[in-house]
Amino acid sequence: MYIQGFLIAVPEGNKNAYREQAEKAAAKFHEYGVTEIVEAWEEDISDGKVTDFRKATKAEKGEKIVFSWMIWPDKATADAAHAKMENDSFWEEEMGEMAFDGMRMMWGGFTPILTSGRD
Repeated sequence: MYIQGFLIAVPEGNKNAYREQAEKAAAKFHEYGVTEIVEAWEEDISDGKVTDFRKATKAEKGEKIVFSWMIWPDKATADAAHAKMENDSFWEEEMGEMAFDGMRMMWGGFTPILTSGRD
């Protein structure tokens, strides 16, 4: 199992547009081999004294935080998907203008050291 995590600030008024884009992207990622995708919209985020989700994304007034992850069978499948994205016209032709500022998006890949609660 290999996990890619994402953190973004999305204007609150773009929630539906973001969800629609996420649905389109999810279908494509499933074609690439992802096994699970979760897109979670901010509901309860505290402001930290040193750092927090808002500071990490440089969230502006009226933006909500989206915390997302994708579960891949392994890193090789995720890497192959990334390579496919580079040559797939879908991302330019079908996705249109993003519903958030991609320059403030954070992402990374992770290998689980513990999982609990799912089969």
